[in-house]
Amino acid sequence: MIVKMGDGMKKLGKQVAVIGGSEGGEQELIHAERVGLLLAQHGVVILSGGRGGVMEASCRGASHVGGIVVGIVPGSEGNSYLTIIIKTRMDHARNFILVGSADAVIAIGGEYGTLTEIAYALKSGIPVYGISTWDIPGVIPCESPDEAVHRAISDP
Repeated sequence: MIVKMGDGMKKLGKQVAVIGGSEGGEQELIHAERVGLLLAQHGVVILSGGRGGVMEASCRGASHVGGIVVGIVPGSEGNSYLTIIIKTRMDHARNFILVGSADAVIAIGGEYGTLTEIAYALKSGIPVYGISTWDIPGVIPCESPDEAVHRAISDP
């Protein structure tokens, strides 16, 4: 993807979906914010479900360093940190658009919505890196946001 930024054009890197619950524990939110910040610092476009909790925390982290965050939202509104909002009006069906648009997925915590996103990513051959998330075959467990981001942007 190439976008106009300031006086010139800039080629953007990978697109990584950061997924997790619309509510999260304190440590999950801290991890999510760090993931968003690190991804943005590496020029990655962050894809998000655009709601609260883990989604909002990752968007907030990215926005602190001027990152681009695309919210693929269930209705017509998203959190205040989104750069671009795609209004699907598709509720959970948007999960397939979100994950299908990603080069990699980082899952942090999450419930059944996150599980469906993980399953779709794995079925589609999209790598999933997990921090305190579903322990299922195919999810690559990571001990920290730094590890998850490093692997998501480095692995083919």
